Amino acid sequence: MEIESVRCECCGLKEDCTQDYINDVKAKFDGKWLCGLCSEVVRDEVSRSKKQSDVEEAVKAHMSFCGKFKSNPAVRVADGMRQMLRRRSGDLSNTRNSPSYSKKFTRSTTTKLY
Repeated sequence: MEIESVRCECCGLKEDCTQDYINDVKAKFDGKWLCGLCSEVVRDEVSRSKKQSDVEEAVKAHMSFCGKFKSNPAVRVADGMRQMLRRRSGDLSNTRNSPSYSKKFTRSTTTKLY
């Protein structure tokens, strides 16, 4: 099996995959190759959608979302993972701008830095 390097059409992350896997992913996502995280986000959007199985629309929406950010693909992957986990936990209100965010992630007063 020959391994090829392929770039996600949403976030730009590169992965090494077999041609069979690449073809399988493209068949599921309207001819576009998506990395693992982007494919999970698109599947999550399709499952949340009121329309039954509109993959093309979910792919376009996610590509638009990824296109808004010009940062490193690894940073976008981390941000996408955080967003996906928040959606699954039902906790979209906890953002950095939220007053409760700073309270949840503060250093303990008993922690000493050496």
